Order: sequence, then C-alpha cells, then structure tokens
Amino acid sequence: MKPHDLPPVTGWTLARRAERMNPSVIREILKVTEQPGIISFAGGLPSPRTFPVDAFAQACQRVLRADGPGALQYAASEGYGPLREAVAAMLPWPVDPAQVLITTGSQQGLDLVGKVLLDSGSRALVETPTYLGALQAFAPMEPEVVGVASDAEGVDLADLAARRDGARFLYVLPNFQNPTGRTMSEARREALVQTARELALPLVEDNPYGDLWFDTPPPAPLAARHPEGCIYLGSFSKVLAPGLRLGYLIAPEQVLPKLLQAKQAADLHSPGFNQRMVADVLRDGFLERHVPTIRTLYKAQRDAMLAALEHEMRGLDVRWNTPEGGMFLWARLPAGMDAIALLPKAVERGVAFVPGAPFYADTPDPRTLRLSFVTATPQQIATGIAALAATIRENLP
Repeated sequence: MKPHDLPPVTGWTLARRAERMNPSVIREILKVTEQPGIISFAGGLPSPRTFPVDAFAQACQRVLRADGPGALQYAASEGYGPLREAVAAMLPWPVDPAQVLITTGSQQGLDLVGKVLLDSGSRALVETPTYLGALQAFAPMEPEVVGVASDAEGVDLADLAARRDGARFLYVLPNFQNPTGRTMSEARREALVQTARELALPLVEDNPYGDLWFDTPPPAPLAARHPEGCIYLGSFSKVLAPGLRLGYLIAPEQVLPKLLQAKQAADLHSPGFNQRMVADVLRDGFLERHVPTIRTLYKAQRDAMLAALEHEMRGLDVRWNTPEGGMFLWARLPAGMDAIALLPKAVERGVAFVPGAPFYADTPDPRTLRLSFVTATPQQIATGIAALAATIRENLP
C-alpha cells in the first residue's frame, strides 16, 4: 500500500483552551494591506526608518569576534547578564538585575503572566478598551476577563473597586496606550496605586511605548511607586527593532521564580545572540542618541494625521484624540456607523484601519477605530485620510 492510499488520520481532539484561541484581527487585516496601492493605518508596526541597521551590523561583528561560540550556544533562561544589568540601570526606580527576566518580546511576558497567575474561571481586569494581544495571551488560560470603565485619564477607580472581587490582577498600559494612545495622568496613577494597595490588587504594567513621548516624558511608572505589587513589562521592539524579539519583565520575588519556570518550559531562553547584540549596542548610551530621532519622526507624522483629520472630516461627526506620544490615534465614527462594516469599503478606496471592537473585553463600541500614523509618509497620510473621509460620507446612515 502506498502512503497516499492510507486512510486519513482521525481522532484529533483539541484541548478546550484551543477553542478560545482566535486569530489576531490585526494580523488578518495586515494581509489585506499587502495589496498594492493600499495605504495602511492598521498595523502596530514601528517605522522601518527607525531601525539602526548600521549599529547592529557593527555589533554583530563585535559579538562574534569577542565570543562567537558563546553567542551561538544555549544560554541562561533568565537572560544575558550584561543585558539584565543594562535594563535594570535604565529603569527610573531601583531595580536589582536579579529581578529582570529577558523575554522573547514583551508579548511572551503577557503569556507568562497568564500562565502563572490565571486559572480557568479566575478573573483578570483590563482597561476599556485594551491591547488585543493581551486578550489573546490570557484567553487560553480560560479566565473571566472583565473590562473596567476608563476615561481619558485612565482607569475609573470606582468601577475598579466594584469589579475587584476575586480578580488576580489589573492589566494596564499607562503610556500612549494601544489602542487609544491615551496617557494615564499623574493624579490617576497615584490614586490607582493607592487603590491597588487598599484592594490588595496586583498590577501588571505594560510599557512598550513609554520612551516615545513627543514634548514631555510621561509620569513615573506604576511599578516605581508600588514595586512589590507590580509586574512591569518592557520591550526593545519600539526603540530598536521588533525582529529581535526581545523584551523584559520586572517582577517581585514572590512571583519571579514561577515566571522563570514558565519561560523555561516555553522556550528555554530568548535568543542569546540577539541579547548580546542589544547589550553591545546599549553600552555607550546609544538609546539616548537614537530615541530622540524616533520621537521627532513620529511627532511629525502625528501632526500630519491631525491636520489631515481636521481638514478632511469637516462636516462629519467624527471625533479623535491627540496622543502625546506613541504610535496610535483613536477615533469614533458618526452615530449609526460600524467600523467593521466600513473597513472593506475603505479598502476599496485604498485605505485600511483597525476597527476598535476587538480591543474590548466586554461590550464593544462598534463606532471606534484605531489609526497608526508611524509607517505612512505625510503625503500618504493626507491621501489616506481623504479616502477615509470620502468612505464615511458615502456610507452615512
């Protein structure tokens, strides 16, 4: 009997958690934006113009010359020692390098948090709306993910107290949040930390965008105010390059050993060669010179999008915010419209965005959408926003 004559394999039974895994809406939209001529405001991708290719070309040579075999060998699960030291040194509160765990992107940090802190049926609190990747990372653990009401300053503390019962943690992005671009105010941060202490509610603070401020730095992190009650996630994806797949987490000693064990089970360690290259690039203050160039570029692109929206959306009941940093702007369509239904019509006109509904843990607002301003040129932004405005006008209820 030939192999192709054998009966098909049967009997596969998927785990219950697999049923809760869903494709990333953003990744599916990105497939559409690969079509020629599409101006995409959809992806959460940093601008490739910011990638320090030359710096990494030189670092690659230095790392291989210094200890090529060591760079290409298996490595410690905690991460490369000099990189952990560099991370601890660049944070704005005292951190022991032993508290630093290098992760395969900050997305892995979210996965580890979910594995270690969530059981089936346990409660996790998130902002409204929140990062879609966090919802995906937590979903396989089969938790009850509950959205906490939020405003322009951050989490509504009264609603937080009302929903705290049984919650394992509150997940927040205080700086230039994905998807809304909002920043938690100083007063709200202080009040949130005080409330978290009173409620004995751990915090998971995700900060991939905090260095991308335009005019003034954001307030101090929650973890700087409450280090014993907070897990802090950071990333090199937005300030160096996402292809390195390197992030880090800072955790209290009560939970760090289990997070490390979860990482060992997941991938043994993050790429050691990449870690050594990043440590090499960081050693002479490179970020202090490089990140301001990213801020300048992104601020100009944000301003171009704000100007285009102001010009093109005249007469339309479209609302948007003005982010103080980061990569995203949050908008709301006129009453009666649905961003998911509008998307294919916008694509027909050559522009793409991300509907806001998938970013909600609970009841979504179908009128919301996310616009990324960092990968398009000012001219593309003007053309794309004009196309979006025309699509909205054509489809007003």
